[in-house]
Amino acid sequence: MRNYKIDILRGVSILLVLIHHFNIPYKLHDTFLGILIGGESLSTLIARNGNYGVTIFFVISGFLITQHTLQRSGSLAQIKLKDFYIRRIARIMPCLVLLVALVSVLGSFGLQPFINQSPNGVEVSYAVTIFSALSFWMNLLIIKYGWVNYALGVLWSLSVEEVFYLAFPVLCLALGRGKGFIVFLLAIIAYAPYFRALHFGEESGAYLYHYFSSFDGIAIGCLTAMYAQHFKVAIYRPRVIVIVSVLLMVALYFYAPIKELSTWSISVFALLTALLIFCFAQDPKVKPVSYAARSLVWIGQRSYEMYLFHLIILGLMKVVYFPKETVATEKLLLLPVYFIAVFIMSWAIEKYYSTPLNLKIRQAWIRS
Repeated sequence: MRNYKIDILRGVSILLVLIHHFNIPYKLHDTFLGILIGGESLSTLIARNGNYGVTIFFVISGFLITQHTLQRSGSLAQIKLKDFYIRRIARIMPCLVLLVALVSVLGSFGLQPFINQSPNGVEVSYAVTIFSALSFWMNLLIIKYGWVNYALGVLWSLSVEEVFYLAFPVLCLALGRGKGFIVFLLAIIAYAPYFRALHFGEESGAYLYHYFSSFDGIAIGCLTAMYAQHFKVAIYRPRVIVIVSVLLMVALYFYAPIKELSTWSISVFALLTALLIFCFAQDPKVKPVSYAARSLVWIGQRSYEMYLFHLIILGLMKVVYFPKETVATEKLLLLPVYFIAVFIMSWAIEKYYSTPLNLKIRQAWIRS
C-alpha cells in the first residue's frame, strides 16, 4: 500500500533538486526572482540547498526498504537475499542502463554536456566513467576528478544508496536477530558528522558525495521503519509535530549554504525528515484531496525517473541556449519549459519502460 504523504515528500524533494540544478547554469538572480531578502537573492535562497532534497530521498529510501522487508519477511533476520537483490535490480537497472545509453548516444554527436570533461585537469576515459556508473562508485570518481560527466553526475547518490543496499540484506541476516543491526546503524549515524567534519568545505565535495557523508540519512530511515513497526503507539498531536518539523526544515534550508553547515545540518535535516515520515506512517491510508497535493503525489511517484533524466533535458537546453549568453527573459521562459519537459519525459519512461520492465523482471525471477 502506498503512503501518499511520503509521495508528497518525494515530490517536494525532487522539485528542490530540479530548481537547484537549473539555477547552476541559468542563474536567476537577474530575473524578478532576484529580489534581495536579507542580503541574498530570493532565487539563491530557494535554489542553493537542493542537496537537502537528496537527504530526504535517502531517509525515505531507508525507511521504505526496511518497512517492506519487515512486511514481507516478518523480521530482518528472515530476509530473502535473492528476492531482495532482484527487486533492487528490477527497480534500479532499467533506468540506469537507459540513462547510460542516452548519454552515450548524445555524446557521440559531440554534444558537450554529454562528453567527458577534465575539471581538475586529469582526463578520465569514458569507459571508466561508465564502469563507475554501473558499479556504483560514481561518487568516488567525482570526489577525485570533479564532475567528469555532466549528465551522469547525478549517479553519485545512486552509488551511495546501492552500496548500502548491497550490504543491507547480509547485515540483516548476520545482525538482525538481536540488537546488532541497530548498533550498526547507530554507529553509522554517529560517524557521519565526524566524517563530514574531516572534509568540511573541501572543493572535492567529499562532505556531500562520499558514502560515509550520506549513509546516515539511509540509516536514520531504516531505524525509523524499525521503530514504527515494533512500537505502534499513537502520537500525541501529530499535526503539530509535522508543522513544527516542516518549519524547522524550512528555517534550516534557508539559513545558510549547506557547505557552511554540513557537519551537523545534514544529520538534523535527516532526523526531521524521519520525524515527518514517522508521523505519516501512523495513518498511511489518507489520500490527497487538493490539486496541489495530487500534483506532488504524481511528481513523487516518478521522482526516480525525474532525478536520473532531468540533466538530459537541461544538457540539451545548454546546447541551444548557452548559459552565459542567455538573458533574464529567456531564463524565465526556459524554466517552465524545463519542468514540463522533465515531467513528460519521466512520465513516458515510467509508463512505457521502467514500470513494465520492473514487473517483468520480478515476475520472471521472484516466486511468490
